[in-house]
Amino acid sequence: MCAECDLSYAELTIDEALDKVRRLPGAVHAAALGVPPELRVRRPEPRTWSVVEYACHIRDVYAAYTVRLYRTRTEERPAVEPLLPDRRVEWFRYNSLDLTAVLHEIESNVDGFVDEVGQATDWDRVATRLPHEVRTARWLVRQATHEGIHHVHDITAVGRAVQATG
Repeated sequence: MCAECDLSYAELTIDEALDKVRRLPGAVHAAALGVPPELRVRRPEPRTWSVVEYACHIRDVYAAYTVRLYRTRTEERPAVEPLLPDRRVEWFRYNSLDLTAVLHEIESNVDGFVDEVGQATDWDRVATRLPHEVRTARWLVRQATHEGIHHVHDITAVGRAVQATG
């Protein structure tokens, strides 16, 4: 359960998740483009990502979870790669990327994720990331949904924070 997002994993059906995910690109667009361009790469504090960095992370989540779900659907108990989000922000210089391009990539990645969810039939198939983490296909869909929704809230909060400090 995430109180901030008002999302309960146990109660979230696949159809409800897909409905939320399909609406996600519009929510990211609205939140990110509501911040003045000169403030979109600004971090409110060193350990909190900028608007652009959060948008890139959302893009990455839907690419990674599409692959994770595919592998869970087609392989026997795959061990999936960690996302390493903080490293990606630095390695790939997210604050130097064009936000409009990233927003289009979010749309494409969400479409691919939705397509992959449509291929799944056995929601109890599992994948691992760490030895103690066993995750079902259902959990992967719920987690990807939560990640997107939660980070839209983060973009909104960061936008407010950087605008308040000018």
